[in-house]
Amino acid sequence: MERLSAVTRSANLEQMAAEQVDVLVVGGGVTGAGSALDAAARGYRVALVERADFASGTSSKSTKLVHGGIRYLPQFDFALVREALVERGLLIRNAPYLVAPIGFVLPLYADAKRPLGIPFAPPKRIGLGLMLMAGLFMYDTMSGRLGIRRFRPITVRQTRKVAPCLRTDGLKQSFIYYDAQTDDTRLTTTLIRTAALHGALVANYAEVTAFRMDGDRVSGATVCDHLSGHEYQINARYVINAGGVFAERIARLTGREAPLSVEPAKGVHITVSRDALKLGKDAIVLPETEDGRLLFLVPWGARVTIGTTDTEGGDIEHPLAASEDIDYLLRHVNRYMSCKLTRKDIISVWAGYRPLVRAKEAAASSKLSRTHAVVDGPQGMVSIIGGKLTTYRRMAQDVVDHIDKLDGNSHAHITEHLSLSGAKGWEQAQAKAQQLGNALGLAPDILKRLNLYGANQMALLNLAVREPQLAARIVTDLPYILAEVVYACRFEMALTLDDVLARRTRILLEDWAQGVDAAPTVARLMAAELGWDDAERERQIAQYLQVVAAQKAEISVAAPKADKPAPDAVGEGELIRR
Repeated sequence: MERLSAVTRSANLEQMAAEQVDVLVVGGGVTGAGSALDAAARGYRVALVERADFASGTSSKSTKLVHGGIRYLPQFDFALVREALVERGLLIRNAPYLVAPIGFVLPLYADAKRPLGIPFAPPKRIGLGLMLMAGLFMYDTMSGRLGIRRFRPITVRQTRKVAPCLRTDGLKQSFIYYDAQTDDTRLTTTLIRTAALHGALVANYAEVTAFRMDGDRVSGATVCDHLSGHEYQINARYVINAGGVFAERIARLTGREAPLSVEPAKGVHITVSRDALKLGKDAIVLPETEDGRLLFLVPWGARVTIGTTDTEGGDIEHPLAASEDIDYLLRHVNRYMSCKLTRKDIISVWAGYRPLVRAKEAAASSKLSRTHAVVDGPQGMVSIIGGKLTTYRRMAQDVVDHIDKLDGNSHAHITEHLSLSGAKGWEQAQAKAQQLGNALGLAPDILKRLNLYGANQMALLNLAVREPQLAARIVTDLPYILAEVVYACRFEMALTLDDVLARRTRILLEDWAQGVDAAPTVARLMAAELGWDDAERERQIAQYLQVVAAQKAEISVAAPKADKPAPDAVGEGELIRR
């Protein structure tokens, strides 16, 4: 299996500087990773650099849903919903091990006013259930052959069985419809790995600090390696700016006026124990909030993810949840659930920013979709902004189509049918992994977790076969094993303790101790892989403890007052505003 390690990273940076690339992608979130893959699959010579870790920003802060955005049907935004449903279906087909269907329980109460944000309620709410059924039928129909399962109405009695904590006083009936769920950071890492397998040169902790201009055209970039301090000069025919909320800042590095304006919108989630809400296999939709949003309660292993909020503005370098954000989520959960939550039930709080974007000149923006825009300028730089996790592939396709057009090439939409790394031979590998896992004494929850690696889980399990101690759990009540630490260093370019505990695994968010107890053991394994001395190992632990302290502070200490509500946003939050 081809390595993607610290050694690979250093070699990639050297090669980027030694050879001109066709496309330099700036940003290692899901959009940048998808863009690198699309360009490499079409035969472009591609380099990707990310100033921190892959998926360290917005791409690790989503609700982890791959969905069509059902709330946009009542707004008659059919094109948006259709596009996302198609992308949902393609992703399930191209990475079936990583994207799984999940049911959503949607309750209808007698006092409902505008569930799902419907534009009006019928007199005395007569026929409201029929309206919801019509919308859900349309939602399923719009997915066409890429659909999952058809929605179905369920009685109050059936609702009690599938969602025991859901409040039933005043409940008329419920519906179950289907979307999909993924691990957002694992998806991004898988895209990075797939792009590398197609020839892309990738490096994290490598920041663009300046662009080189040839007249009015971008012809290259200065990249600083944050690990060694070395600077590299990279020549590129085109630059794809996939910086998300940092896209405007990146564009300004050209020394020219940025052709776009990014207005960040903050989304906050909380994590609680699954037992606290007695959730089964299905998620729950809270159909009405005081500001007209939907909230989701989504099962995630032994935990539940609750979110999200939407407030405008803030410090994009340090996304923090305000006390009001946490109160907002708890208030609405407790409005609909009989299992009441308090702050003591919160395991973690996390916030991220979504880019709300305005193109400064209409001519500079090629608005190929309702959910995102391709912004051209200055010459040689193309920015891809907006969208959501579900539509990353379409965003990548559109920005590479734009480069094809500039080059005079015809479009080849290869990624529509391109399997991601780990998909080939996945089902056979799954059967073998089950046998091997049983021999190693791995519990079912661990085997389910390892299946997110697809066929690549065999390389991970083989590590545990060679060194049985690597089959041990990192944290006693979570499904992560020590072999994942070694695998992350060798095959996923994990370079810091935070990379492993916060992103390659989600221990920071899911463990009651935020990984503090596990940190020394994980650091020792990483030290052996990455050549850390004792001083560096202790520095990594100390640095991680600072991250944990910030997490705990968000739960227990009231942060500054929340900003004003953001304008309506698309799906998981990104909106193009012209």
